[in-house]
Amino acid sequence: QVRLVESGGGLVQSGGSLRLSCVVSGNIFSLNAVRWYRQTPGNERELVASITSGGDTVIEDFAKGRFTISRDNGKNTAYLQMNSLKTEDTGVYRCNADVRLTTGSNVPFWGQGTQVTVSS
Repeated sequence: QVRLVESGGGLVQSGGSLRLSCVVSGNIFSLNAVRWYRQTPGNERELVASITSGGDTVIEDFAKGRFTISRDNGKNTAYLQMNSLKTEDTGVYRCNADVRLTTGSNVPFWGQGTQVTVSS
């Protein structure tokens, strides 16, 4: 069984920063790509950033220059550093990870999400 647990969300003023964490635990052989998604009020879920097992990153345009994705492979943890937050960044942020299980299967898993609220 594999669990993804996000943390680090909360209430912050516009211009502030938050650092989200996604900890992956369970019967993991290796952690492959990890992605952060968000769902903002009235909008569909959208990709925020992704990082490969080798550390290559992609940041979506709306987050470029403000958000950074990183990972600690030894801890099976990924991070999303969010700076210069705007009110429109308010939403639920969820982690998605491609996990190679000890059985050899490659399976995507989702976390429950963490709420980020940016006040003006």
